[in-house]
Amino acid sequence: MPLEIERKFLVTSEDFKEGGKSVEITQAYLTIQENLALRVRIEGLHASMAIKSKISERVNREYEYNIPIDEARSMMKLSVYAHIIKTRHLVEYENHIWEVDIFHGENEGLIVAEIELDDKNEGFEKPPWLGEEVTSDYRYLNSNLAQKSFNSW
Repeated sequence: MPLEIERKFLVTSEDFKEGGKSVEITQAYLTIQENLALRVRIEGLHASMAIKSKISERVNREYEYNIPIDEARSMMKLSVYAHIIKTRHLVEYENHIWEVDIFHGENEGLIVAEIELDDKNEGFEKPPWLGEEVTSDYRYLNSNLAQKSFNSW
């Protein structure tokens, strides 16, 4: 069973941009339930569909499949939720890759960093630009941001 173990943090400065790679992402949710979301994403020239199911605060089941980009665009039109638009920066720090998302549109002003781990208790070094941990605050889940934007809190 494919598992995703991640921790999520707010970001306190834009120092993470030094030397990182970035890509534009647009994603839409076709369904959002309490512990299940079906997401379509376009990331640069790549498209995918993912089924995510929350197991615990830090652990999700995640099934992700590549799909043709034209089909992704068509499926996104089926969404009744706001699209998530963000710039993702991939930043290496102390042998881990951080995904730092700068949100746009209704979520403008939100910058969140995620780290994927091999074990839910795995230790890691925190970069100096990292702020408060928000892993347990489900408002920061992308699926929840699609339903209630950061700027409406």
